[in-house]
Amino acid sequence: MNEQQTKSPQLAGSQRFIDRLAEQQLTLTREQTTTLQINTGLLCDLCCRHCHLEAGPQRSELMSRATMEQIIAHARQVHYPTIDITGGAPELVPDLAYLIERLAPLTERLMLRTNLTALHRSDNKDLIGLFQRHKVVLVASFPATNAAQLEAQRGVGVMDSSLQMLKRLNAAGYGIAGSGLQLDLVASPSGAFLPSGQEQAEKKFKRDLARKWGLEFNQLYIFANMPLGRFLHWLQKSDNLQSYMEKLTAGFNPCTVDGLMCRTLLSVNWDGYLYDCDFNLAAGFPLAGVTTHISELNDYPEKGMAIAVGEHCYACTAGSGFT
Repeated sequence: MNEQQTKSPQLAGSQRFIDRLAEQQLTLTREQTTTLQINTGLLCDLCCRHCHLEAGPQRSELMSRATMEQIIAHARQVHYPTIDITGGAPELVPDLAYLIERLAPLTERLMLRTNLTALHRSDNKDLIGLFQRHKVVLVASFPATNAAQLEAQRGVGVMDSSLQMLKRLNAAGYGIAGSGLQLDLVASPSGAFLPSGQEQAEKKFKRDLARKWGLEFNQLYIFANMPLGRFLHWLQKSDNLQSYMEKLTAGFNPCTVDGLMCRTLLSVNWDGYLYDCDFNLAAGFPLAGVTTHISELNDYPEKGMAIAVGEHCYACTAGSGFT
């Protein structure tokens, strides 16, 4: 078994994801790529239990200015309607402002994924103004409106700093109707179970945040936790891996396959190497199974290319899926 295979869970008695696709007469191939996702590094101020990338304060991997320049050159040559900046915590990357300033004119929709607490740091006080100027869409991790649930996943004291940051973002216009500044939240379960329905969860989040703290946001996205990285280790140590994978495989929904994000997304790692999605990046599965650097790509990835898959892909196809 090679290194790539060991990063995606392997369970005796479970049907492989690739075989499940074949059984359903489905293929997972690339459509026109519309989103460039940029993982700026694995340094993070938090050490969340569900993190598939195992990001944290001790990680040193950060995108260099040279790699940023290669990505900017590619985005200038190949137009992506959406560019999505993620991490780790992108706010901890020294050249983040430079990256945003250069990418903003090259796309219609520039997104940044924030854990809120890194943005709350005093040395990041100028970033909100930068986001406002370029109308950066913020996608914030906020897994629960209950402090005990949220801090079980993200750490003690995180609830308070997250709420303070949401208040600052609302004061800056983010999440407020008519402002043109979009603030979305992302949530996932705190344990080894599947999430509730997204529509119902969004209503509860909006009701709770408004009633308890007077906060607003635009949309909530709720997803199953990915059995990779730190969450996979937790599943193994807590003896929950088998049952969790059984839940995911039982929840396989063939209707999700056409809309999976890996079909229209290109993920570039902090070192410039390419993947079909951020989860394949964590699993170590390169773009279409071939190691490729952003500097080698002169066009969109070819339509019809096979997408690398592993057993972690069941998390994207369970229930309503991860699109």
